[in-house]
Amino acid sequence: MGGGGPPPPHFEASADEVARGIVFLGCPFVCPSVIIFVAFQELDWEVELAFVIGKKGKHIQEDRAMEHVAGFAVSHDVSARDWQMKRNGRQWLLGKTFDSFCPLGPALVTKIGLSDPHKLGICCRVNGQVMQESNTEQMVFKTEFLVSWVSRFVTLYPGDVFLTGTPPGVGVFRKPPVFLKRGDTVECEIDEIGKITNKVV
Repeated sequence: MGGGGPPPPHFEASADEVARGIVFLGCPFVCPSVIIFVAFQELDWEVELAFVIGKKGKHIQEDRAMEHVAGFAVSHDVSARDWQMKRNGRQWLLGKTFDSFCPLGPALVTKIGLSDPHKLGICCRVNGQVMQESNTEQMVFKTEFLVSWVSRFVTLYPGDVFLTGTPPGVGVFRKPPVFLKRGDTVECEIDEIGKITNKVV
C-alpha cells in the first residue's frame, strides 16, 4: 500500500526506527497545546498492519519467514508531515518518532488466529469519517518479503516491530490537504485483529 502518494519503489526502502514506548488501545498520542502549532502543523494519520518478530534470525529465506513472526497488530503510524517533508532537511524518520506516536494494539494476534494476514480489510476513521479503506492484499511488500529483506542487513530479535505500509487516503495527499488537530479522534481497524482508538490531546 502506498498511502496515495508517489509510485511504489521497485525495492523495499527501509527506514531506521528508534526505540520508543508503545501506546496501546485508548491512550492518547500527545500533541501538547504549548507546541501544537509550532512542532506539529501538519499531523497526519496512517493505518498499517504491524507484525512482531518472535524468533531471532539473520539472512532469513522468504519460505521460512513466517517461522520468525509472533503475530500481528493494528498500528497508527502517526506522521508529522511538516517535519517529514519540509523541516530538518526533509529527513523522513524524524516526523514519525515523536513521543506517543505509533499506537499499537488492541492485541497481538498470532498467525493461527488469522485466516490470511494478506487478505484483511483495513480502514481508518477520523471523527467517525472513513479516510482510508482498503485490504491488506494491496500491500506492496508482503510479510515474508519484508522479513527476508531486512534480515539481510540486520539481525532480527523477538519484539522487533515492522509496519507494512498504508493505504491511499492519508491527509497530506488530499486536495486540499487535511491534517489532525487537537480533540480529533482516530480509529484504526483491521479485520480479525481489532480496532485501536486514540485522541489527539
